[in-house]
Amino acid sequence: MLNSVKRGFRRNAGIAIAALAAGFIAAAPAQAGPTLDKIKERGVIKVGVGSQAGFFAPDANGRWQGFFVDFGRALAITVFNDPDKVEFTNSSPQQRLPALQAGQFDILLSAVTQTITRAFKLNFHFGPVVFYDGQGILAKKSLGVTKAAELDGATIGVQSGTTGEQNIADFFKKAGKTYKSVVIEDTATFTQALTSGRVDALTQDGTDLGLRRAALPNPDEYVLLPERLSKEPLAPAVLGGDDRWLEIVNWTVYTTIQAEEFGITSENVDSFLTSEDPAIKRFLGVDPSLGQAIGLDPKFAYNIIKKVGNYGEIFERNLGKSTKIGFDRGLNNLWTKGGLIYSPPFR
Repeated sequence: MLNSVKRGFRRNAGIAIAALAAGFIAAAPAQAGPTLDKIKERGVIKVGVGSQAGFFAPDANGRWQGFFVDFGRALAITVFNDPDKVEFTNSSPQQRLPALQAGQFDILLSAVTQTITRAFKLNFHFGPVVFYDGQGILAKKSLGVTKAAELDGATIGVQSGTTGEQNIADFFKKAGKTYKSVVIEDTATFTQALTSGRVDALTQDGTDLGLRRAALPNPDEYVLLPERLSKEPLAPAVLGGDDRWLEIVNWTVYTTIQAEEFGITSENVDSFLTSEDPAIKRFLGVDPSLGQAIGLDPKFAYNIIKKVGNYGEIFERNLGKSTKIGFDRGLNNLWTKGGLIYSPPFR
């Protein structure tokens, strides 16, 4: 009898200690981390970007605009609640990775592809994939095709010395269709092969084709098909060793995605402040418990959406059908709409 009482006491005491510990964990303020400390001391986030219209480019007034630029501004809102406390620097593909390693940037938002060697060999950590890219096909709209498999028997231009030759061959073989390949060595005449009628379509990285289409005098006569023939997941990159900074980047991106999942936009966000949905109340900071638990401004998600917008707004504003680039969202649609864009829960 006495032993059973002791066992019960120890069991109840263990439960109480575990519950108490869980309470302390939930209430403990999050640590800043060395990167955030440096950023706050400097007063600005340093971001490495590229130079492609729609993704990152200065406007006529020298102000940076673009898809990746908007995520940089969202990050500045998370840290400072000010979208302008961010410094964008154009960095070439050859320069950007060494610059990040050397500490010249706090983050790369320059269309960096997430790869295993960059993670292990270069010690980079990647945030959520914000753009799923890959080899695409640009075709004449007059062909009336809406997907690549409908190009059966078409003449397709490919650039020599690239993996595109094998990718397009594999695609048509798998689809059980035929095509005629025209190998083009001169990059400068690649687009001309399509406009002159030498080929029915071109295959290259989807982003490259989108930009080529936008530069044409009559872009509406061509369509960038939705398929991608290779995997090029583009994600924010930070230097390894500061988990806190990585998580700030992660959840800044996830905020834009979760907002779109909720149907919250920059235009209607205020109407959601009276929602009775507990998940939305936590997300927008009406219930401040979430922000307090993770050590961020409880209103950080609201501020991002109000000033920058949700993921869909960012995409459509910079790359979508109403822009000169005219990208179809494809894999970059929400998971609920057949895409790969997905946010973990905010709880």
